[in-house]
Amino acid sequence: MNFTSAGLDPAGGGGSDSVSENLTRIGEMAREFGVTLRALRFYEDKGLIQPIRHGATRLYRSADRKRLDFVLLGRRVGFSLRDIKQMLDLYDPDGSNVRQLKVMLDKSERQRGRLEKQREELAQALADLDGLIDDVRGQLAARA
Repeated sequence: MNFTSAGLDPAGGGGSDSVSENLTRIGEMAREFGVTLRALRFYEDKGLIQPIRHGATRLYRSADRKRLDFVLLGRRVGFSLRDIKQMLDLYDPDGSNVRQLKVMLDKSERQRGRLEKQREELAQALADLDGLIDDVRGQLAARA
């Protein structure tokens, strides 16, 4: 999944709330997306998804599915929930969403830079660890 495969509409706006729309219960959503019920409730509390509420029952529309997909992608690539919410909240179902896309691009490019730096640091840490392992093996071989 990538940002554009969720459509340029990661907010999932423009969906209808009609009875004919396919609604999903919280347990099904949790299983399908591999998250806990607690995580879904947390994302709802943070305003990232907005299921239909009938008493204690939560029913998720296709818009909620798209938003959750976007949230989980954002988390995988290291965005904060605040950043994800900002990108989702910029969606305008009647607009061109240029501002949303620009913010998304800017945040994505900055996050890519952070991840590249982490990759370099990780590669150096692995090289240092390999050197230590070789040194310890050499010392063990000399004492055997």
